[in-house]
Amino acid sequence: MDPALHVTTNESSQVPPDRQAGDPPRRPVVLIDASRRWTALDFTALWKYHELFYFLMWRDVKVRYKQTMFGVMWAILQPLVTMLIFTYFFGRLARVPADGIPYPIFFYAGLVIWGFFSNSVMNAANSLLGNTNLITKVYFPRIIIPGATVGAGLLDFAIAAALLMALLVYYHFPLTTHSLLLLPLVLLVTLLAFGFGVLLAALNVRYRDIRYALPFLINIWMFVSPIIYPSSLVPEEWRWVLTLNPLTGIIEAFRSSLFDRAVMWGPLAYSAGFALLLIVVASLVFQQMEQYFAEEI
Repeated sequence: MDPALHVTTNESSQVPPDRQAGDPPRRPVVLIDASRRWTALDFTALWKYHELFYFLMWRDVKVRYKQTMFGVMWAILQPLVTMLIFTYFFGRLARVPADGIPYPIFFYAGLVIWGFFSNSVMNAANSLLGNTNLITKVYFPRIIIPGATVGAGLLDFAIAAALLMALLVYYHFPLTTHSLLLLPLVLLVTLLAFGFGVLLAALNVRYRDIRYALPFLINIWMFVSPIIYPSSLVPEEWRWVLTLNPLTGIIEAFRSSLFDRAVMWGPLAYSAGFALLLIVVASLVFQQMEQYFAEEI
């Protein structure tokens, strides 16, 4: 029996006096609902449905680029155009410092991480509402839905990162030992996006105004993250406030690994701890609200 399910059987086999033999039962003989145990992620149940995870992830990729003119090129066009705008306004006109790094690649490195994170959180937050038919018809761990949405965003990130590699070659930034951090940093930002996506997806089912407030909050979040400016621009006595943003340590470490700079391990350790704690909290909240999804969605 699946440990993630509760099965209740109606043991009464006698026909009530007000009903005749052969009439359908007033209640289902077997009731299946989500587990109410206060636990975090159930990896056994998740592995059982791993094929569904791959199917949903591939479906999200196909739907995203179905009937589009440029297809997967949108994954490059969005950060590329934004990078050109930032280079002109914040680089040429405002002269925002970039720690000696050429403006185009400085902005693009931050936008690649930010684009993956923001799009993943936005899509994951709305993923349950976009799969109402699937949720109400069959049982499976619902957390797979926002997880598959975040996983689908990795394809866009990989495509955008290909242009980033080309920019590194163009501006003569060779790969160094710091570059070994790139894959762990990608995993870390994926976990962070997953945590926020799972939490917001559950809350979005109960409180529908989240879907309207989230784009506004995401836009503000971009400007309080070191994307168009380095952390060194903030006065040192106030830099700890910027570090409270879990993206700060990731973005700065990502740039350091690309441009062979010293890694700020303190903010990066905080980002890693924040992401892990967020996943635990988000999973617990999601599990407690999961039993009401089919009714409220």
